[in-house]
Amino acid sequence: MPRVFAILIACIAAISALAAVGGALGHSTQPVRRILDDVLIPVPANLAYAAFMAVLAAATARRKKIAWWTMIVYLVIDVGSSVLALGVITLVPEGELVDDAGVPLFSGWGRVATSIAVLVGVAALIILFLAREQFYARIRKGAVWKALAVFAGIAAVGIGLGYSLVAAFPGTLGPDAGEQLAYAAEKVLGGAFEFDVTRDGAAPGWVNFVLGLFGAIAVFAALFTLLRSQQVNAVLEPADEVKVRGLLDHYGERDSLGYFATRRDKLVTFSPSGKAAVTYRPVNGVSLASGDPVGDPEAWGQAIDAWLEEARSYAWTPAAMGASEEGATAYHKAGLKVLELGDEAILLTDRYSLDGREMRQVRQAVNRVERAGYTSTVRRHAEIPADEMKEIAELATRWRDTDSERGFSMALGRLGDPNDGQCVLVEARDADGIVRSMLSFSPWGRRGLSLDLMRRDHEAENGVMEFMVTALMNAAPKLGVERVSLNFAVFRAVFEEGGRIGAGPVLRLWRRVLMFFSKWWQLEQLYRSNIKYQPEWVPRFLCFGERRDLAKVGLASAIAEGFLTVPGTPVAALDATAAPVLAGLPAPAAPAELAGAAHDESVTEQMAVRLAKLERLRAAGVDPYPVGFHPTATCGQIRERHPETPADTRTGDRVSAAGRVMLLRDHGHIAFATIRDWDGDLQLMIDRDVAAWTDAIDIGDHVGVTGEVVTTKRGELSVHVDTWEITGKCLRPLPDKHSGLTDPEAKVRQRYLDLITSSTARELLRARSAAVHSLRQSFSDRGFIEVETPILQRIHGGANARPFTTHINAYDLRLYLRIAPELYLKRLAVGGVEKVFELGRTFRNEGVDYKHNPEFSMLEAYQAYADYDSMLTLTREVVQSAARAANGECVIMHDGQPHDVSGDWTVRTVDEAISSALGEEITADTDVEKLRKLCDDAKIPYDPKWGRGAVVLEMYERLVEEKTVMPTFYKDFPTDVSPLTRQSRVDARLAERWDLVAFGTELGTAYSELTDPIEQRRRLTEQSLLAAGGDPEAMELDEDFLQALEYAMPPTGGLGIGVDRLVMLLTGRSIRETLPFPLVRGAR
Repeated sequence: MPRVFAILIACIAAISALAAVGGALGHSTQPVRRILDDVLIPVPANLAYAAFMAVLAAATARRKKIAWWTMIVYLVIDVGSSVLALGVITLVPEGELVDDAGVPLFSGWGRVATSIAVLVGVAALIILFLAREQFYARIRKGAVWKALAVFAGIAAVGIGLGYSLVAAFPGTLGPDAGEQLAYAAEKVLGGAFEFDVTRDGAAPGWVNFVLGLFGAIAVFAALFTLLRSQQVNAVLEPADEVKVRGLLDHYGERDSLGYFATRRDKLVTFSPSGKAAVTYRPVNGVSLASGDPVGDPEAWGQAIDAWLEEARSYAWTPAAMGASEEGATAYHKAGLKVLELGDEAILLTDRYSLDGREMRQVRQAVNRVERAGYTSTVRRHAEIPADEMKEIAELATRWRDTDSERGFSMALGRLGDPNDGQCVLVEARDADGIVRSMLSFSPWGRRGLSLDLMRRDHEAENGVMEFMVTALMNAAPKLGVERVSLNFAVFRAVFEEGGRIGAGPVLRLWRRVLMFFSKWWQLEQLYRSNIKYQPEWVPRFLCFGERRDLAKVGLASAIAEGFLTVPGTPVAALDATAAPVLAGLPAPAAPAELAGAAHDESVTEQMAVRLAKLERLRAAGVDPYPVGFHPTATCGQIRERHPETPADTRTGDRVSAAGRVMLLRDHGHIAFATIRDWDGDLQLMIDRDVAAWTDAIDIGDHVGVTGEVVTTKRGELSVHVDTWEITGKCLRPLPDKHSGLTDPEAKVRQRYLDLITSSTARELLRARSAAVHSLRQSFSDRGFIEVETPILQRIHGGANARPFTTHINAYDLRLYLRIAPELYLKRLAVGGVEKVFELGRTFRNEGVDYKHNPEFSMLEAYQAYADYDSMLTLTREVVQSAARAANGECVIMHDGQPHDVSGDWTVRTVDEAISSALGEEITADTDVEKLRKLCDDAKIPYDPKWGRGAVVLEMYERLVEEKTVMPTFYKDFPTDVSPLTRQSRVDARLAERWDLVAFGTELGTAYSELTDPIEQRRRLTEQSLLAAGGDPEAMELDEDFLQALEYAMPPTGGLGIGVDRLVMLLTGRSIRETLPFPLVRGAR
């Protein structure tokens, strides 16, 4: 409904304005306007009225509550005046209602039209009343009285000027001064309601136009005054700034733009918990946030929701500019759309060097400035005296190239504030010691800086910026700085890709458009000024509500950043006032703390009690963390030595034992405790100096005791303690002694606590250790030698998987964490190592679920003169041995139940297994079209670009692998999905490869290895072409491996077993449970 009223009012505004212009040009016949004026609401030919209605239409479209009240009041007045007119028509004799010329005021149509106007007005009032909930938007506090005063003042001046104009050009108006003044006032104030209905004359059309123009100027001036005051009222309150700074102190490492949230021309909305906040500024009807939300990412969603609700309450269009990928994801989850805006240039201090061809431009600039005698100074703002900082701020203002200060999302807007003591200033001085240029950086957490201010004297040496950046990077280690954020390059990819040979016409055109605007906004210059430093580019995003809002958001962003200046708005200037130090701010860290100290979490009440005990122990001369203790037996061994000792027995066996205190029971004159070591639990009985024990010991402490092994009256085996000492004071309380950790996420994040409290966790760790040891022993017993091959590799190969990438500074090379050790093990096979295996860590940058972890243990083995059949037998035997080692018998666990896996296992071909699942036979002769039809029938998704082998593999994974229960070998896969496997000796279209599957999980695979170097080169070349085409899982061409293969490799069988998945199979647990420390998402 607000939209309908807005459209209607906007039409009335347009008609009124057009009529005013037409009247000025002498076109007085306006039938549409006159009909609407009669039966709807007044539609005078007046610019002031048109301006008022245009403003009302805009407020109505934005669902402003004040627009609803304005329409209600207006319609009440209009309906009231119409009812009054009808009353007069009814009560006064017809012949007496005439104007000054004797013409009747109300004709027959006039009476009908007035009646219709009353009905329309009443209907509109009813509709507005029913739709009142749809007008929910508030308006921000502003200088309302000042705006009214501006309107009154300009209107008064307009009435005065208008009276003079009417007096000079009265038209058909009478000579009476009062009548002329009333006429001028009526037209300046809109002309909707006539002050004298009996008046017959009128001023010329162009005079009416000018009078309305005076009124329109008054309306817009008042509106502008109100909006300007609202803009000025966007102020970050000191109490809110303290809260924002507190959040930055905890979470400031996450976003390089985080510190700019402390700009004081912003507002802030906090999450209900206060753990996160969104800072923003209302600009041109847009609630414009910048960067990511501040604070705990777990509370970002709540903060964004609160911000969106705030925007909705004022009918602002929500938008966030400069969000990181993590922040953009949070905004997207809240319902905003995301558009990549550009990239931020990040320099890493440990990688920054002037060496190398790529840094030649920067190196030459630095050398040139140094030869000119320039020196640099790098200081924290807190180290700069106040009077010197004042001079620096004056220089920064003097050297500004624009009329106003630019920046919003990546600028602080102030310099010299004592609250910004951790900011860093870089100065360049010429040979005479005169400051010629400066850079100011804001903190990025404790270990980073983000460029805030960049200024230079026009007489400064060319290259001074490169000189200062290099000076900062050289000084960074002393400052504890590890990373530096430079400028933000808008649409960097367009400049980079659009300038390359072969760029498409649309991209080239888009680049030309950006280069055209760069004449004013330095878009390309920012990109060029950053690229020479060889930075890491980090994408930044624009988040917005609806695509139709993009133009509005773009305009607001340009205004906020200072690229566009709205006439009459305050000029943005660098704030150099010495603001008072905010109370309640966290103390700034010392440089050493900035370099390495982490933030200490708040101390809980229980921790405070334990810390007090710790201090008492130290004051008494007791070392709460001594060097060592020498137990004579473990808890389990002591129990084994006294299996069935009668109650209330003294064994005479004196022992020393150590462990963690898990239970404490104080009976006054005697105390009991249960300690736990890796071998088991054991009770302690203390009846000497019980007070000292209870005063010093808490649950979780490590203790060492010496005493006699006894049994209590209830028969509990115990150590009657003669002497004890604390071997490790526990400062944090343990989880509940009965339930332990119940949250699965907490179990993997704090595995140490899970091991302390859970016997299941300890048993899983034992089972894993036993299984891994059994694997090694099985291969060692068969004559295999264990080797270690590189984890950092220049080429990723050996499997089809997405690798992790890293960088070595010493050689300036991109490296991969290995996805498989295969190609290096085969090099050893070429070298004559006939039986070789490796059990080690492998890394794949793929999904994380119950059976996948990015870092996992893999066993690969190769045996000369073997094939995939002999490796099948070997695999079954080593897995069965591992089962016996982990579980005590040849069983595997699933859903808590053991399953016997002794004896031979099922072996099936892939085609046979798929045929059985489909109920229709497929063979190597089945063409890809037939396979696709079978997929369609079975509702198996596939990519139309896939070849036959890929389709078969997808069918196998969905129909066979997922539904397999007991251990089964599936053999003879299509050759085109097995690039490292030799062709079958029976059918060249198949590869001599098998997969071992159990309970829906692939456990291992084996090949008859491809040893033909020519065929291997052909297949790897195909893979490298896929990699070059953008397939992240395709293998790259390893020329060194192919060269090794050309020296001849003997016939070889190879196998690979996923150790983590094997432990999953043996224990019946997920991969996160069986790994001591699986990779988890960062908590903060």
